[in-house]
Amino acid sequence: MRRAGKAQTMRLTDFKVLSFGCYGALIDRESGIYAALRPLRGSGHVGLSREELLEAFSRHEAAQQAETPKMHYSGILAEVHRRLAKEWGVLASDDDHALFSKSVPQWPVFADVPAALQYLKRYFKLVILSNVDRESFTGSSRRLEVTFDEVLTADQIGSYKPELRNFEYLVRRVAKLGFERGQILHAAHSPVRDLVPAARCRLAAAWIDRRLEKAGEDATVALAGDARCEFRFPSLVDMVKAHQEELRAPG
Repeated sequence: MRRAGKAQTMRLTDFKVLSFGCYGALIDRESGIYAALRPLRGSGHVGLSREELLEAFSRHEAAQQAETPKMHYSGILAEVHRRLAKEWGVLASDDDHALFSKSVPQWPVFADVPAALQYLKRYFKLVILSNVDRESFTGSSRRLEVTFDEVLTADQIGSYKPELRNFEYLVRRVAKLGFERGQILHAAHSPVRDLVPAARCRLAAAWIDRRLEKAGEDATVALAGDARCEFRFPSLVDMVKAHQEELRAPG
């Protein structure tokens, strides 16, 4: 799906680099977080819905990232787990917090992703721009089954998305690969963490909106600002199909 107006004249084949906000678009962040919180919510008999649990997680995650922007993501997760235990009145040990902090490599990949990435690798340079730390992403990367041309993580950059400096760092690193800002398409799930700051940095964006045909909210804090996207797809395989259609189109 593409938004009306300018987006109708833009093609995926206009771009040379795909940068991804990994967790939410490629990795099923919501299911991973929900599963990793099972011991905490079970031991405290927390009577919240899945959506309410994910909202609470995202609220504390955003606050912790703002307070400690140079902390590795595994540390962020430990502190968020500690905050949630306090909010829900659950007794949890340091070992419990540490176990949650190491959960990222167990978060599942969306089923369509490995084959779609292998296809896209034939036509684009592939880059990760993620809020996790390098060690956590290394655990996830085995599930993605493709080699990325660049992997840019928050611990490397020194700040967390939606900080604009993360996206400008992406532009500078891609320039070293020989490509300009206008040749980058940033594909991500989160309007807050990705689409809004990408637009402010004059990057084209593709919204991998895996909630497009579902009810409810995702594990993202409330939208702040206008999110612009040149393309909108419910999955990565839909992006692949759109690219294939462009290749078959005359002219």
